[in-house]
Amino acid sequence: MTDDLQQLLERAHAADIAIHSFAVSVGGDEVVRAGVPPWGHDVPHRMYSVSKSITAVAILLLAEEGRLSLDDPIIDHFPEMGPVHPWLAATRIDDMLAMTGPHSRTTYVADGGGWLESYFRVPPTHRPGTLFTYDTSASYVLSALVERLSGMPMVDYLRPRLLDPLGVAGTMRFLTGPEGISHGGSGLIAAPGDMLRIAEAVNGTVEVLPASVRTRLLERRSNPATQTWGAALRHGYGRQVWLPDEGCWLMFGLGGQVVYGDPSRRIAAVVTADTTTLASGDQRLVDLLLPALGLDVSDDVGAGVQLRPPTPSHDPASARAVRGICTLVSGEGAPQRLAVELDGSGGVLDVAGSTLRFDTAHPTVTTLPLGDAVVTAGWSSPGVLDVRVSAAAADIASVRLRLVATDDGIITVMSQGSGPEIGPEWTWRGSYLAP
Repeated sequence: MTDDLQQLLERAHAADIAIHSFAVSVGGDEVVRAGVPPWGHDVPHRMYSVSKSITAVAILLLAEEGRLSLDDPIIDHFPEMGPVHPWLAATRIDDMLAMTGPHSRTTYVADGGGWLESYFRVPPTHRPGTLFTYDTSASYVLSALVERLSGMPMVDYLRPRLLDPLGVAGTMRFLTGPEGISHGGSGLIAAPGDMLRIAEAVNGTVEVLPASVRTRLLERRSNPATQTWGAALRHGYGRQVWLPDEGCWLMFGLGGQVVYGDPSRRIAAVVTADTTTLASGDQRLVDLLLPALGLDVSDDVGAGVQLRPPTPSHDPASARAVRGICTLVSGEGAPQRLAVELDGSGGVLDVAGSTLRFDTAHPTVTTLPLGDAVVTAGWSSPGVLDVRVSAAAADIASVRLRLVATDDGIITVMSQGSGPEIGPEWTWRGSYLAP
């Protein structure tokens, strides 16, 4: 299987997917632990919608303790939001866990307020329990319920019940919504190694979670086949956990954050990544990952696994030397001046108010306003320099730059930023007169 995992990584790399970390365990023993600096096994990473699955675990633990019933109408726990539409009044906690609530989409506006209230105020479009609709606002309301019933932030509620018994570090946290509620739909920040321990607990390899919680979490509750996502995400859905095939489960987050488990084979895996440079890249990554993990796994599987950042091809003969302040001739969203210092070994480029340093021989680890980052570069053809940036902080972001230096003294530049929160200053194009 080592060859299959390595092939997975190489195919992801060829597709311009930046895999930040990759870990696999069998029976609780780690057999793969790989990371691209500045990230790795113990470095907290934004997990996006993996948050939903952790929220579901907290809800199921509260049900196990008798502090709620999955059949409770959600409005019963938020009476101050009444009166509500009859279909909202009929919406149960279990409908929300199964993503069969009454809304056609997430009800809040990400940069607005009132996330919690929006769930009860936005008119429903259909009866609960009928249609699968991926609704992050439902998960946010469920995280609010956890904190309302427990009287504490969700991580604090989970710590004695799950995190401390697993030895999960105190670095796990949730970003919060406008009301100060843990963003149980997308705000989890956790180290990949900690998520691997949680995956082992869901598998039952480590006996921390009650068996009833694990069973209810992975019980098929709805049919997501109407989604337009990849085949693995249309097979089945449990309680805020995807069921891509018989016997295995998946926690899945934007940008290629994946937590995988196969209880019968005692396999757990975690991937952190940034797939945002590729259309439907996170779903393509899952399609690459699942077949590789479906093969036989042995204790020496990780012996030859290598992980590296996406790196442009490089031919030293294609390099051009350019130094100085370049002046804009024409462009779209482009800065008026561009400071460059380029040659065959790499160089320096001022982009979006940041100094970007890169080396054509080795990845460069740096810190940018986008977060901790790794930069790679190469002269891919005569006069064409490609630069690739992958960054992660509270969000993930990638930047692809192409500079084309021609003999008439014109440098044409395209900067292409991708990521859920990346600013427009990273996406522009322009032609410059070289000094």
